[in-house]
Formats: sequence, structure tokens, C-alpha cells
Amino acid sequence: MFVRRLSVSLALGLLLAPCIASAQQLDNSQIMSTLGQVRSAAPAVDVALLVEEANANVGKGVTALPNWSKLAELSQLIVEIDFENNSVAIEPKSYRTVGLIADALHHPDLFRYKFLIVGHSSATGSAKHNLELSQKRADAINEALSTTFAVSPDRLFSVGAGEEWPIDAGHPEAADNRRVQLINLGLLK
Repeated sequence: MFVRRLSVSLALGLLLAPCIASAQQLDNSQIMSTLGQVRSAAPAVDVALLVEEANANVGKGVTALPNWSKLAELSQLIVEIDFENNSVAIEPKSYRTVGLIADALHHPDLFRYKFLIVGHSSATGSAKHNLELSQKRADAINEALSTTFAVSPDRLFSVGAGEEWPIDAGHPEAADNRRVQLINLGLLK
């Protein structure tokens, strides 16, 4: 499993592998090297089924579902994107991160791949509200990448996971659980 966690505090990127933190400056090469690690036998993921399963299992957990469990096998990057409270408005300080992601997605090494944007929330509020908010936030990142940064919308898909896939399961209301995950779905067809 290829997972990296990127948190952004003001203009500084902090690269974190799960359970191992090392401070580094966020740059395109880190994004490209993480998202570019593609296995030749990577499983196919049905994005429409992900959305359907998330909506049908609100509050029950999605990670054990067959289609969702495939995501763990794919190259992925976890990024903290700050939004206004209970809103889909991206905080201005997070546009640097979104821009770096867009630059990496425009690079020839990643240009032929499609990506899933997974929105996550903390457990503040109802599970249904958190699922809807996480979907809207994933859609907001998708829209920013495709309109502001001209990443082809044919390469981008989005889904919300709500509070169902916390990074800090012991503290479901923790801010670390509010994040965006980028997953390389494989080659464009």
C-alpha cells in the first residue's frame, strides 16, 4: 500500500507517512513520486459504486466493503485542505497545495492517469451531514483542479467518505480526520 500524508500549515508542507513523521517541504516531485507508484495489477475501482455504497452505508462503515477495500491497494496521497467551517469554500492558504497537486497532475509522468478525490470529515455533526459535506468538498477540489488549474475533468472523479474512514480512529472528532485523499485509479482508457 502506497500512502503518504501531507498536512499544510500556512505555506509549509509537512510530509507524513502513517505513524512516521518527517518534516519536508511539499513539492511536485514528492506528489509525483507518491502518486506515480502504480502496480501493473492494480484493481479496477467503480467510482459510481463507491458513491452508491457510501450513501447506502451511512454510519455503518465503508472500508470493509469490497469496492472500498480496493482503494487500499492503490497509490494514494493524503492532503489536508482547509475549508471554511461547515463549508465547501477552500481557504486561500490551501490553494498553494491545490496548485502543487495540479502542477504534478500536468506533468508528463502523471498526465496519462486518472485520479479519485476522496473527501473525509471528522465526526462532528451527524453521519449523513458529514457524508454530504465530504462529497461536496471532494467535488470542490475536483472543480478547482479542472477549472482554475485546467486539469482535464475526464481524469478526475470524486467521492465522499464522511467520517467513515478516520485517520485518528481513537479521536473521531479530531481535525486530522478532515482531509482530502488523492488516489491514482490507473491509466486513462
